[in-house]
Amino acid sequence: MNWIYEPWPWYISGPMIALVMFLLLMVEKSFGMSSNLRTMCTICGAGNKSAFFKFDWKSQKWNLVVVLGAIIGGFIGSHLLSTDPTVAINPETIADLESLGFKSAGAAYLPTELFDTAALFSFNSVLMLTIGGLLVGFGSRYAGGCTSGHAISGLSNLQLPSLIAVIGFFIGGLAMIHLIFPLLF
Repeated sequence: MNWIYEPWPWYISGPMIALVMFLLLMVEKSFGMSSNLRTMCTICGAGNKSAFFKFDWKSQKWNLVVVLGAIIGGFIGSHLLSTDPTVAINPETIADLESLGFKSAGAAYLPTELFDTAALFSFNSVLMLTIGGLLVGFGSRYAGGCTSGHAISGLSNLQLPSLIAVIGFFIGGLAMIHLIFPLLF
């Protein structure tokens, strides 16, 4: 039973993701987390203000169930199935992050310097999270999907736009971590 407390290897989890993508392809569904924000805005009545939100949201109920499952699964995994809260990352990365002021590097999944309740009262943290959230939201809308939609679902469907988007995600991530991140911290 201890296998459930350990991270699953790629040769288990990768084929499971492929199986889910194959099943979604067979029922003509496309998975993506950011599309659920559009669905939730439509449910809340955003269609009265913008034509973008006027669509049959009931056809996307299954995707909302995926979000609910991800939330419940994340909670169970974090609170019931994790025996060690430390994160297995390279010691050099931990040293680099500590030199930038992240003392929680390697000890927590989310850096407490950004995601602790004390960070809510820091102007810089709130500003960076707000700008980051706006950029992610804009990028997801502009690219027609988020990282999960393009990298998992789009590449599974062999879509060229998703390949271009994923290449852009990696270029953006590398530029952020090597060029912008050291300037911010």
